[in-house]
Formats: sequence, C-alpha cells, structure tokens
Amino acid sequence: MRMVAGLWRRCRAGAFALACLLGVAASSAQVAPDAPSAPDSTAAAAARPAASAPEVRIGVLAFMRDDSITMDWRPLLQHLQDTLPGYRFSLQYLDHNGLNQAVESGTIAFLITNPGQYVELESRHGVTRLLTLDHGMQEGSASGAAFGSTVIALRDRADLQQLQDLRNQRLAVVGQEAFAGYQILWGEMARIGMDPAVDTARLIRTGLPMDQVVQAVLDGKADAGVIRTCLLEAHPQWQQQLRVVAPVQLPGFPCASSTRLYPNWPVASLRGTSPELAKQLTASLLGMTVAADQMSWSVPADYQSVHELFRTLEIGPYAYLREPTLMVLAQRYWPWVAGLALLIVLWIVYTVHVEHQVRARTAALQQALDARDALEDKARQAKEQADHMARLSVLGELSSTLAHELNQPLAAIGNYARSLLRRADQQRLTDDAVRTAAGEVASQADRAADIVTRIRSFSRKRSAQSGPVSPVRLAEDAVALFRGMMVHAPTVLVHNRVPDDVLVDADALQIQQVLLNLLKNGLDATRQLEPEHQTLQIALDADARQVQLAVQDDGEPLPAEALHSLFQPFYTTKPDGLGLGLAICRTIAEAHGGRLDARAGDHGRGLRFTLTLPRYLPPPPLAEAPAHDPA
Repeated sequence: MRMVAGLWRRCRAGAFALACLLGVAASSAQVAPDAPSAPDSTAAAAARPAASAPEVRIGVLAFMRDDSITMDWRPLLQHLQDTLPGYRFSLQYLDHNGLNQAVESGTIAFLITNPGQYVELESRHGVTRLLTLDHGMQEGSASGAAFGSTVIALRDRADLQQLQDLRNQRLAVVGQEAFAGYQILWGEMARIGMDPAVDTARLIRTGLPMDQVVQAVLDGKADAGVIRTCLLEAHPQWQQQLRVVAPVQLPGFPCASSTRLYPNWPVASLRGTSPELAKQLTASLLGMTVAADQMSWSVPADYQSVHELFRTLEIGPYAYLREPTLMVLAQRYWPWVAGLALLIVLWIVYTVHVEHQVRARTAALQQALDARDALEDKARQAKEQADHMARLSVLGELSSTLAHELNQPLAAIGNYARSLLRRADQQRLTDDAVRTAAGEVASQADRAADIVTRIRSFSRKRSAQSGPVSPVRLAEDAVALFRGMMVHAPTVLVHNRVPDDVLVDADALQIQQVLLNLLKNGLDATRQLEPEHQTLQIALDADARQVQLAVQDDGEPLPAEALHSLFQPFYTTKPDGLGLGLAICRTIAEAHGGRLDARAGDHGRGLRFTLTLPRYLPPPPLAEAPAHDPA
C-alpha cells in the first residue's frame, strides 16, 4: 500500500511540474452533481492553434472533485494538440447526467467514460468505441482487467467483514446509474442472493464527485460506501481511517477490490462525428506511451462482461427483461392492489345496477335506428322514382320525334323487302341484288335496334351503380342518344380537353340523364331561332381534383332573377314544363360529390350549365411489410 501511495504521489508531482513548465497553474475541477460543468482550464495548457481552427470537444466523466482529474487527462490533451495542430481540442468534465445530455445534444465529438455508461450510450445513441485505456487512471491497470468496486468502512467496524454483512446497513453510493460506484457491487451481491436496494437499511445517493461517498462514511452518515478500485490507495489520509470490506486479492492488480474486475475506460466517437477526424484521433492516441505521456491506449477491449452484468441485473440495454411477477407486484404495491380490488368490486356492483337500464335504452335506440333506416329506405326509393320519372318525362317530350326516327329504318326495311318481291315476280332477281338488299335491311334493323336499346337502357328503373367511367365516353353517349331521338337534330360540338386516362366516379346513366336534360333544354331554347343559333356545345376540362362538363346554347339571354331561380323545384320558363328537371339534375350532381351551376353564356347569349364531378383516384397499393432483418 505504501509503495502504491508513493508511486501515486510521484506521478502527481511529475504531472504538476510539467504543468508549471507549460506556464499553466493547475486548478481544481469542480463538477456539479446534476449539471454539466464548463470546460476545464486544461485546454489552456496545450499550445493554442490558430483561432480559425475548428474546436473539438471531448466529454470526460468526472468522478472526483480535486485537481487529480485535470492532472490525469492533461497529457492526453497536450498530446492531441501537439500531433493534430489543425484542431483546437478541449476537455469538458461532466457527471453522468451532463455526459448524457452532451451526447443527446451533440455538443461534444468524443467522450471518455466508464464501460457501463459507454454500453448504455452505445445502445441508445449509437456511440462507437475507438480505443480502450491501457495504462492510466491508476497504476498497473490493463485493458483486460482494469477496475472494479471497493466497499469501504471505518476501521473500527469489525462487524463488516463480508458482503453479507451489509444487510440492514446504511450504504453510500454515487447513484444507481454509477458503474463502479454501484452497479458492479450490485452484480456481485446478486451472485450471493442479495439486492442492495432491498437488503440494505438505506441507500444514500451522494452523486458525483465520488469523494462525497467517502465523506459520508467518515461523517457517520453511512455504515459503508462504494467507490472505484485504487481510489482509496491514491489517498493515504483516507487509508488511516478506512479499510476495505471483503477484499479480494487479484493477481497482477495492485489495489484491493471487493468485486471482480471489468475492462478499462473507452474513448468513443458520436454518430455525427466525422469518420476522418475519428481516424486521426485514433492514430494520435495510439502513439501515446506511458514513459512520455503517463498513459497509453490499445485496441478496443471486449466489453462482453459488461453486457453480461447488465443482462444479469436487467438494466441498461436489457431493462426490457425486468418483468416483475404478480407476487412481487402484490408485495410491493399491496395498498394499490387493495384499492384496485375495491374499485373492481364497486365497478361490478355499478355494472349490475346499470346493465338493466342499458338494455332498456338499447332496445329503444334499436327501434329508433330501425325507424331511421326505414325512412332512409323510403327516401332512397322516392329519389329513384323521381329520377325514373324525370327520364320518362324527357322521353315523353321527345316521343313524337322518336317515333318519326324509328319510322325511317322501318320504312327502308319495307322498301327493300318489296323491291326484292317485285324483282322475284319479274324474274330479275340476282345474287348481287339480294346481297345488297339484305345488307341494307340488316343495317337499318341494327339502327332501329340500337335506338330501342338506348331508350330501354335510359328508361330502365334501377338502383344507383357508381364506378370509374370516362367523362368523354359519357358526353359522347349522351350526344348519340340525343341525336338518335331527333328527326332534324341540331349540331352538337364536343370540345374535349381531358386526357384519356382521366376518370370520374359516377353512375353513368344518371350523368347521361343530366347531360341529356341539359341538351334538351338547350334545344328548346333555340328551336325557334335561326339555324346559326341552334348549335349546342359541350366542353370538357379537368384539373388535379375535378372534371367539368359544360353545356352551352346560343339562345336568348335570361333575366337575372330567372337565372337565380333555375334550380328551384317547380320553377320553369316553359309553358308545359314541370320545373323538376334542373332540380333533379342538381340533386344527382350533389349525390356524386359534385355540383351543377348555371351562368349567362359567352358573348351575352344563352346559358352555360357546368357539371363538376370529382376525379376518380384509384386506391393506393397496400404497403408491403418490411423485410425482417436478422441483424
């Protein structure tokens, strides 16, 4: 022990002399237990590069309050500044919380901490270890077995000899997040069936710096305390009053420990740190030697033992394994369990009391829903009946022209048939004549059948059937039906500016009904005008969300008050009109999620009706389940 203490004093004296030669006085590094401290004055010890050089901040876990921290890491800062003059390096001494916050906010580029906190930061924030401290922080350490936990007590406490003796004793620790200051001892006690949070009388959490644990034991506030190995040997004044509980002599390790040893501290880079900068820093630290720099670094150590400890304790990255049993929960939270049980009983009583009322009200609500459904069904049937009657009304108004139109193909069929009979009687019937007449008869018959088929389809009563249809096809079919029922059909010009792939979600028959009604209104408005004013126009336009079908005539303009009343039921400008056509057309448009508007036509003549329908958007494809990554 005396040899170790002497070596420690000589190292500190040598480091202090080096600081004096550099013209920098060693200052005490004060670290607040709950907040990050400002960068230490050790940054001033290094040769200052140009002010324009980028600053590189290195966060260091500060576990002590005296200037030994500064003296321990000063050679590292000096070496980095000498070998990488293109950067301005600074050290920030932080406690556990401060280091976590610095990593989360990205205010540091590298960090040096104990292996326990490194494993947690690696899991949460993806920090990557570059090197492991090979020699430094205490004499004789090695990356394979570097440090552990030491339990200390006053020398006169002869009753504290083994870890089992800590049962029902006050134990001072840095905090449950401290690796050497709590977690290593926790793992050692777990192996003998103890838990310091349960089996000790009280856990006294002092926070960093670690000398507060020692002070709590010296002041009698705690029966024992947990510190990192070799810290007691580094302070001879403490050794006069304190001793190690359950000491374990480890081969090749110069300090007394109460637990097994774990790998030394790593230096790690943050996820956002430049890979080139990390490479340069790694190469620089590998060049440090004990003789020249009082510390050395080696390739990253294997931290599997730390992972196994955390997995055993179910903390850190393995906290998800901590699933307490019902018995443990009942013992720990029995008042809450009793209160919950009482609430369950009250809830059952309340449920039984309310269930009868719920059933009665449910029956009444069901009756109301049935009545509403019946009303909706009647309304739907009435709407279908109104649509059907509107279509029949249009056909009735066009019945005379429809009969004349059907007479034409029927008369042609009769003429060709009689011609064949005369030729047969006169024995002048040839194959060519028969073929010609038969072809004309078939053509006229198809024409008549097509007219009848369209009329039957248009007049058929059926439920609404929506689906994606082409607006151009709707307009063309409506024009063909309109012209097919006319003796002297007016000219209908279709101006299509809609791409072929644009569709609307609509009932084709209902939209044809709207367009046919608008075309017939245009015909009625221009029937008595000159031929040049009898032309009807249909314009199709589309944008990203809607399709517009505009029907315009060239008739006489309407007064403003008549224009505002066009869509009111039973309002009509025709002597024999019912005033329902446009009202039904607007209802059909609104049922499709669109609208039907009217305004004065272009050049001050006629009317322009615009039917707006939403575009059909196919449903997005189902997202494929992400492939399982075995890594």
